[in-house]
Amino acid sequence: MENKTCPKCGAHWIGGQLFWATGNKGTEADLAGLVCDKLGDHTCINSAKGTEHGGDTWAKRLEFIDSKMVDHDKARLEKQLDL
Repeated sequence: MENKTCPKCGAHWIGGQLFWATGNKGTEADLAGLVCDKLGDHTCINSAKGTEHGGDTWAKRLEFIDSKMVDHDKARLEKQLDL
């Protein structure tokens, strides 16, 4: 079984499965979108770094949070109008 660790971010690949430095399972695409593409350098070993990987990004997370805030504000306004 092949094991490797990225010297830049501390992510581990154990038998081909990526584990974040926190120990949680992850995907190379998400790691690239959230870490490697912004903070990686020549020591980064993630093969998805700099590719059109389609993984999670901070922009996607912000968009999700914003949509939930709109839903929350709408529900709160509807509740206020019902009082």
